[in-house]
Amino acid sequence: MPQKPGDRNPSPYPMPFYRVIEALRTLPGIGVRTATKLAFHLLKSSDEEVFALSGHLSLMKKELVLCSVCQNIRELPENASTDDTVCTLCRDPSRDDGLIMVVEDVQTLYAVERSGEFQGLYHVLMGRLSPLDGIGPDSIRIKELISRVETGQVREIIVATSPTTEGEATALYISRLFKPVGIRISRIAFGIPVGLELEYVDDMTLIRSVEGRRLM
Repeated sequence: MPQKPGDRNPSPYPMPFYRVIEALRTLPGIGVRTATKLAFHLLKSSDEEVFALSGHLSLMKKELVLCSVCQNIRELPENASTDDTVCTLCRDPSRDDGLIMVVEDVQTLYAVERSGEFQGLYHVLMGRLSPLDGIGPDSIRIKELISRVETGQVREIIVATSPTTEGEATALYISRLFKPVGIRISRIAFGIPVGLELEYVDDMTLIRSVEGRRLM
């Protein structure tokens, strides 16, 4: 892509390379040095490898949707309607629909699900409260959780946000929101280091944390 009038390139690299660095930097946990390293890797890769990556990313965006109930990712079956967005977990009649585990992200959902011990349903917030970063209740999937509780089927919410300042603030907000309407609110127990993201916790520790949950 030719340089456009008004484009600023503060780096020593050509503009097409700089644009890739900036695009990679938008990914979580990717700083300038890592983005530059990845950009060089892509530059040295064959056309086939780069086009394959581009194709996989395009297909992921086309074939995956968020579950309209819990916000889990769902693969759209071939010829399925784009309105058919309820995931297999929410469709499973053997799961306890009165028990909802609230997690920050889909990665944590899969970490818990991998253990095979939790038989309730999930709700993915797609984030956590962080007032300093401008992330309030309207920025995460709190309204969707309220809608699920309003069905009258939910008896307990297990809050499984990370043991970080933001995770604890999110847990407290959920507790204050739903305890007054008679919902049992519990918090997973922590043999987990403060500040550690739950997706990195081993299966056994996670299972024990859920089993040892405490009332809020």
